[in-house]
Amino acid sequence: MSVWLRELATRPEDLPLVFAARFNSGDAGLLAEVYEESAVLAVRPGEAVSGAELRAANGRLRELGVPIAVRPRQTYRNGDLALLIVDWVVEGTGRDGEAVRVAGTATDVARRGPDGRWRYVIDNPFGPRPDALPGALVEGGGLRG
Repeated sequence: MSVWLRELATRPEDLPLVFAARFNSGDAGLLAEVYEESAVLAVRPGEAVSGAELRAANGRLRELGVPIAVRPRQTYRNGDLALLIVDWVVEGTGRDGEAVRVAGTATDVARRGPDGRWRYVIDNPFGPRPDALPGALVEGGGLRG
């Protein structure tokens, strides 16, 4: 198993890479660990979900069967908080044989926990471009495949 799958990030700039490795592993439990218990995921402007709804939204995106690639752009850290700006793309051929391309520039907030590991507190995958959220991926406020 890759080190990115075993270990949570010890530096905020590594959190997107850990997220991508765990997303691409297909293991929902591993992916859930990159979030704080009370973390929120922005699913559209002014609307965020948490808990089981957050995990379900990520699950619907994972169900497309296409890996995610991330490119961290900027990290701003203030003590145990960090703002992450990350370009990402889910691109390839889906399980149904159709081309898939979903991309965005995330503006995320992460926090270092008592264990020294960084986790997402706010995951805003489409950041400053909420209009980039494809209509085909919205289902009752969540992402779907």
